[in-house]
Amino acid sequence: MNSRVHDPFQLDVEAFAKDGATLQGQWPLSRLPRLDESVLRDATGHHEDVSWRVEGERREVRGGPTQTWLHVASGAKVMLECQRCLKPVMAPVAIERSFMFVHGEAAAAELDIDSEDDVLAFSRSLDVAELIEDELLLALPLVPRHEVCPEPLVASTAELPPDDTPHPFAALAALKKGKLPN
Repeated sequence: MNSRVHDPFQLDVEAFAKDGATLQGQWPLSRLPRLDESVLRDATGHHEDVSWRVEGERREVRGGPTQTWLHVASGAKVMLECQRCLKPVMAPVAIERSFMFVHGEAAAAELDIDSEDDVLAFSRSLDVAELIEDELLLALPLVPRHEVCPEPLVASTAELPPDDTPHPFAALAALKKGKLPN
């Protein structure tokens, strides 16, 4: 068993996978500032922490180089604005992704085109929090909404046209009947 300490904010993915290591924990939402800015604050300003887990893996491939993988899982419940009633709605957001790492951006781009898996290039260090934040942002619902809104939707009377407003196609109807409007 290797006693190497792995830092999730400056992760050496190759060493992490070689060790078959696992890291997990919870971060306050404020640790992921772009995600934090994308959600609403409740009355107390409190949000559930973001739970996360990363595992490194090396896979032997018959007739090819050993592959380096990083498996990432994360989840939280965040407050968003319902797009129907514009009231806050709690939405679960979760990801479970696997990334294969290769040497060089060109190799990553080439493999990523032909592969169903996500392929990334090795870097000096990987900020796992940033990777998780990117994936959680992509996992946010496009149109958050309640299953059933807490209050019935009521159209504002200011939005309704007055009853005496002529229909926009009244002139066309009159022309069709051979009458010209005054």
